[in-house]
Amino acid sequence: MRFAGRLSSPARLFGHAAVMAGALVLTGAPAHARLVQADLARVAVAPPPGARVPLDLAATDARTGQAVTLGTVTAGRPVLLLPVDYTCSNVCDPMVSMSADALAATDLAPDAYALVLVGIDPRDDAAAARRMLAETLGGRTAAVQPQALIVTDAALGRLTSSLGYTAVYDAGTDSFAHPAAAVLLAGDGRVARVLSPLALTGRDLRLALTEAGEGRVGGLADRLALLCYGYDAARGLYTPLIQRILTVAGIATVLAIGGLVFGLTRLARRRTA
Repeated sequence: MRFAGRLSSPARLFGHAAVMAGALVLTGAPAHARLVQADLARVAVAPPPGARVPLDLAATDARTGQAVTLGTVTAGRPVLLLPVDYTCSNVCDPMVSMSADALAATDLAPDAYALVLVGIDPRDDAAAARRMLAETLGGRTAAVQPQALIVTDAALGRLTSSLGYTAVYDAGTDSFAHPAAAVLLAGDGRVARVLSPLALTGRDLRLALTEAGEGRVGGLADRLALLCYGYDAARGLYTPLIQRILTVAGIATVLAIGGLVFGLTRLARRRTA
């Protein structure tokens, strides 16, 4: 989804959600989206049996501007592939950040795997991808360096078809409803697993990468229910993920304000004592 700001950590996500909650309370008017339940029902990632991505898929490396293929980027390694909207600060930024953290927590050698991002919005260029990486991971010295790819409409169609991946554009909010999914690929391009990048742990990801490196394919998710799409136009409500974020953000904000007031009160008493 497109917002003016951008998030670089879960903490900032909660902070931004708190601002959204406050704005909704003040205005009393929810955001307007045009997607209906039938549209959202199409949003899924459901790889067909024996799914394999096209390793000859042509792309542009957003960092270098060089023409590459998916095969040259993966170089026979297990790959955590994240289809993302490079201008989405709703869930896509935390997806990238948490995936990088989980990969770093595996303690595997950085050259043993790859983290690859592919843009799903044809309007996003290399500058948008670099901006996302800089604002999401720029303050770190992490060993995990994602490779952000820009692909043509035709190439994106080939890739999403091979993955059974469907995103739906909402003109009303200028955003994409798409699965918040990480696709684990074996070195030969076979789809090994579909994972939630927002629930990855280093231990589990290490095991999954090891299995993918050995060519073993785990159970594929038939559907990933978590969507990168905050507002449910069909119900006029925010999706459960955003509702949880707003709730936690509201509680955290109240506690933080209470703690600040308590601390300032004690400090004032000490100074006057």
